[in-house]
Amino acid sequence: MTAEHVILARRVRLRGAVQGVGFRPYVYQQAVKFGISGWVENTTQGVSLQAQGAAEAVDQFLVALRAAPAPAQIAEMLVEETEPSGAVGFVIRASAEEGARLAQILPDLALCEDCLRELFDPADRRYLYPFINCTRCGPRYSIVEDVPYDRARTSMRHFPMCEACRAEYENPFDRRFHAEPNACPKCGPSVALWDGQGALLSRRHEAILGAAEAIRAGKIVAVKGIGGFHLVADARNAEAVALLRARKRRPEKPFAVMFPSFAQLERACVVDETERALLESPARPIVLVRRKSSEIAANVAPGNPWLGAFLPYAPLHHLLLHELDFPVVATSGNLSDEPIVIDETEALTRLAPIADLFLVHDRPIVRPLDDSVMRVAAGRELMLRRARGFAPEPIAIANIPPAILALGGHMKTTVALTLDGAVLQSQHIGDMETVEARAAHERAVADLTGLRATAPRLVAHDLHPDYATTRLAARTGLPSFAVQHHVAHIAAAMAENAVAPPLLGVAWDGTGYGLDGTIWGGEFLRLGAHGAERVAHLRTFRLPGGEAAAREPRRSALALLYEAFGKTDDAWLYFTEPERVTIAHMLRNNINAPETSSMGRLFDGFAALCGLRQVASYEGQAAAEFEWAADGFEARAAYEFPLRDGVLDWQPALEALLEDRRRGAAAGEISAAFHAGLAKAIAAVAREIGEKRVVLTGGCFQNKRLLESAIAELRLAGHEAIWHRRAPPNDGAIALGQAVWAGWHAGDEPCA
Repeated sequence: MTAEHVILARRVRLRGAVQGVGFRPYVYQQAVKFGISGWVENTTQGVSLQAQGAAEAVDQFLVALRAAPAPAQIAEMLVEETEPSGAVGFVIRASAEEGARLAQILPDLALCEDCLRELFDPADRRYLYPFINCTRCGPRYSIVEDVPYDRARTSMRHFPMCEACRAEYENPFDRRFHAEPNACPKCGPSVALWDGQGALLSRRHEAILGAAEAIRAGKIVAVKGIGGFHLVADARNAEAVALLRARKRRPEKPFAVMFPSFAQLERACVVDETERALLESPARPIVLVRRKSSEIAANVAPGNPWLGAFLPYAPLHHLLLHELDFPVVATSGNLSDEPIVIDETEALTRLAPIADLFLVHDRPIVRPLDDSVMRVAAGRELMLRRARGFAPEPIAIANIPPAILALGGHMKTTVALTLDGAVLQSQHIGDMETVEARAAHERAVADLTGLRATAPRLVAHDLHPDYATTRLAARTGLPSFAVQHHVAHIAAAMAENAVAPPLLGVAWDGTGYGLDGTIWGGEFLRLGAHGAERVAHLRTFRLPGGEAAAREPRRSALALLYEAFGKTDDAWLYFTEPERVTIAHMLRNNINAPETSSMGRLFDGFAALCGLRQVASYEGQAAAEFEWAADGFEARAAYEFPLRDGVLDWQPALEALLEDRRRGAAAGEISAAFHAGLAKAIAAVAREIGEKRVVLTGGCFQNKRLLESAIAELRLAGHEAIWHRRAPPNDGAIALGQAVWAGWHAGDEPCA
């Protein structure tokens, strides 16, 4: 009997991004193409199907499945022999609801080109409809309530489909087959424009036109998008931007700018091919790109050579920006330190002090999703904030045990949950400073565990005893595992790069609770099969006022001078006389002046001594301005940071800075020498410790100049540099690192 006459039957189970991406219609179409009979269905674990037909046809069908087009992504495909059933034809079954919940939920996807074309086609029935979507685009994680991913388990369940939409939804040859957010003007969500008291001003497209008119007039409009509200203002209008800053209580921190098109973005910024690929990707993150002289108001990003730029990703954005035809500030709709607002009624209360008008819609947002933020460093992408477009994609980790819940740290917090062979990480939540942020954190925990129907067996948390996340771990009543902050940083970078110990981790940031009870932040940790060891660290100094020093770089500067020379005055530091006397007393008597090895505070101190920043208005401002100052400067001679008995000494660099200041050197020249010296110090420590592989992690490595210089020096010295890509180097990856380290070492003694 020839191969084409041998009838085979195969049972196939697929896991990965295979729900809500047009995968089942693709399977159906391939089955018809190859003459396959059987069925396909969504399950709580992914997609399951049975294929029956001639041997050669079944083989070709299976090959075609593996080549499913994006955005589908097959992580695992299990094929088993089964008995032919005698079935005729191929059918798409209703979703199966039983079994472990392992199905991957796709992130929200930017509007595809086909839908964008229809959006502006007057002949199309969805012309100018702000909720157009198909299986290749649209909301996913922001609307899903449960798995498997079907309309009845999303916030679209509130909108019964009309006859025309239902026909598309049920047609396997239509690209909207089982597009769960499928809708049209007749049956779907709609937009409205409200005034500051919630009174209706207009509906549908007239609402978008009204919002555009207000923005042109210099007003601030709160716009409800896919994952929450944006506060939108004319990015060309310095007065409108200043008004937004005053109302939002955000005096200097850069705003992101949404451009109507890539062509307009490129006129304002220098964009390379890697940056363009990120900007135009289905995730549509904010990308830090070089500013050019342009129409963008200077106070959008004061003194900053970089601009956080992004493109429209929701049809509502496309319609609004098409009408305006100029770039707008589009910043998260929240007050400082609070989560992004997702509900229009809540927005009237929380955003009323900021927004003049509210462009809202009636599709419920299930969970808040800020815009993701990325930059390109060392020739590849570097995540700075992981949220919309990326969460909740799992990160594959070999041999990781399931059901470990990690609660993150205190800043830029996320939560994470281990699965069988992967870690699922939540979207960016934010700093745990407010009641609202802590409530959002607890909702994110409920989200991850609920969507996976997983009862955690172990809770991982930061070593700091006073963090809200540590207290939450205690309240769960579950066994807990404390992970030292910088070990978590290193473990996160190891996990996303799929590397195992031994290696040297360089973890540099502002603060992390150390095993000795002091504030760590300039750490070199050797990670081996059985744990972590602190092998070197930055020379310590004291922080007068504790957390106040993070807000006032001048305090770190004074502390460095006191530690090095016993002096508490300097002509380049700006204090009133009572302030100087008080801070000097704190340092001399060790009153509220904790000891630290923080590299972040060292950056602050040097920035203050260069005259760049005495008091910061947002986290990391002084260090960022110190980095920017080095633009266009090459190090005349790298500052020295000698390693003495495991201590990296900053005093020779401090002395060089003071000498350079006395001779009138520019801040940029000093910054270039400082960065070059630190990069060489990393390579020197790696050589001294004797590890070939070196992980670079922590918030300091958001600094493009430091990261690229360190990579170059390590490679020059024959070491392999490992750094972040899709998990942030900052505290946004702490939960990931906690989950991974707990999975590897739960039951061991405390790490490091």
